[in-house]
Amino acid sequence: MENAAFVREGNENLCDQFKGTGCDADGGYAEYMVVSEKFAYPIPERFSDLEAAPLLCAGAIGHRALRLTGIKDGKSLGLFGFGASAHIVIQIVKHRYPNSRVFVFTRRKEDAPSRLAKDMGADWVGITGEAPPEKIDCAIDTTPVGMPIKEALKILEKGGRLVINAIRKETPIPELDYAEHLWHEKEIKSVANITRRDVQEFLPLAAEIPITPEIKEFKLEEANQALISLKHGEYRGAGVLSLV
Repeated sequence: MENAAFVREGNENLCDQFKGTGCDADGGYAEYMVVSEKFAYPIPERFSDLEAAPLLCAGAIGHRALRLTGIKDGKSLGLFGFGASAHIVIQIVKHRYPNSRVFVFTRRKEDAPSRLAKDMGADWVGITGEAPPEKIDCAIDTTPVGMPIKEALKILEKGGRLVINAIRKETPIPELDYAEHLWHEKEIKSVANITRRDVQEFLPLAAEIPITPEIKEFKLEEANQALISLKHGEYRGAGVLSLV
């Protein structure tokens, strides 16, 4: 009954029976695959296959994360990590919330992600742990480690919300001090997968803006190298595996 309630409410991503391709189910690297028509979406014609690939994962989940922050025009957003998802999120923000400031936090100064953030119009770019020009009203963390959560809460404005857009963390979240990190009604919210609504809303928006994904193409046999390069932040934007 509990699972059915999640589905009826449009939160099928929280159902215990949820299965994501590449995580819970095989087939993501197949040339052809069968899916339920309920989870098949028309791709706007303006996007090539390579451009559409990051929209269906990084883009849709970034759109969901941004919505969950509760951002309003004029409010500031912090982006911790600037990879496939965040570089799409900033394009949504610039389109829908033109009076908002975007502060980006990366691992190293002048690495590929930080340079991309500057090129895409971030209002400030620094490394995690540095203080931005002002406190942030909301934030999205896309990093694989725990430390940015503590650092984000430290500079989060009163009543602000931090949304964690990650499946798992490789390192634990450090101990938090209630008064310093959580008091004044600060919130932490996780993102668990995406729903049909997220994709149905995002793809037309992506075509309207239009979103321009920054893509690094890899051959299928280069998949392991793509993952290593991703781990070390060696390319900008989204890595895409090509079967051609």
